[in-house]
Amino acid sequence: MSARLTRYGAFLGTALAIASLLALAGPAVTAEAASYCSGRVVRTVPFSGGEVVVHKKAGYVCAATVARRSGPRRAMSVGVQARGNREVLDRGRYRSHAGPVVVHAGNRCVRVSGSVGGRSVRSGWIMC
Repeated sequence: MSARLTRYGAFLGTALAIASLLALAGPAVTAEAASYCSGRVVRTVPFSGGEVVVHKKAGYVCAATVARRSGPRRAMSVGVQARGNREVLDRGRYRSHAGPVVVHAGNRCVRVSGSVGGRSVRSGWIMC
């Protein structure tokens, strides 16, 4: 009976360890997939450091730069410019994302930019 309890205890310990690892891995995946803007995704502009995700809702455009990997704080930025207006920027030292930045674009074209570390991207006029 003692050997049976030992095996059962080892099984429970292994199962608990695996469940703990899955629980720890779960929120990381959810955090990476989290949306920082409301509305529907209309464009994703990828680059080597991450991607700029662009949402639109009721004439407003929202963008956030999401790093490929979260980690130590580093220089990141996101910018959105509606045609005819100045670019609105969020620039700083972040771990996983910069933004969100929201502008009213109505039916005008917009241009987005983003950077993570020394890597950056700038779209042409989109959503025209």
